Amino acid sequence: MKLNQISDNSGARKSRIRVGRGIGSGKGKTGGRGVKGQTSRTGVAIKGYEGGQMPIHMRLPKRGFNNIFRLEYNVVNLGRLQTAVDAGKLDAKAKVDTDALIAAGVIRRAKHGVRLLAKGELKAKLNIEVSGASAAAKAAVEKAGGSVTLLGGEAAE
Repeated sequence: MKLNQISDNSGARKSRIRVGRGIGSGKGKTGGRGVKGQTSRTGVAIKGYEGGQMPIHMRLPKRGFNNIFRLEYNVVNLGRLQTAVDAGKLDAKAKVDTDALIAAGVIRRAKHGVRLLAKGELKAKLNIEVSGASAAAKAAVEKAGGSVTLLGGEAAE
């Protein structure tokens, strides 16, 4: 078999319907647009329009809000820290803070801080400085012989 002999199975690709090409085609004359009226003409966009009646999306009540003071944290799991230590990207003896995590490629950018969670297993002894940590994550780090320091101000317990 050669490259120029390769073809699709018959019926795999439908050919497009050629609209407005005579009565015999079945899609001639009005071209599938019906007869007269607004939608038979070009330039019509009436998706949510209900003929002047208040549209349903405006009749229904609004719900919820966006808190503009919400803090967004980078979430880092213990297993991810252990992987970085094993790969030699994180120095276990140095302080592990936001800058060290960015340099190691664990997180991309510092948002409002880093929150430490307990998913995965940590064997390395690390001194970690983060904005927040779950109780289980703290316990796991201390069990491995390390310490967790919460940065003041915006601690996410």
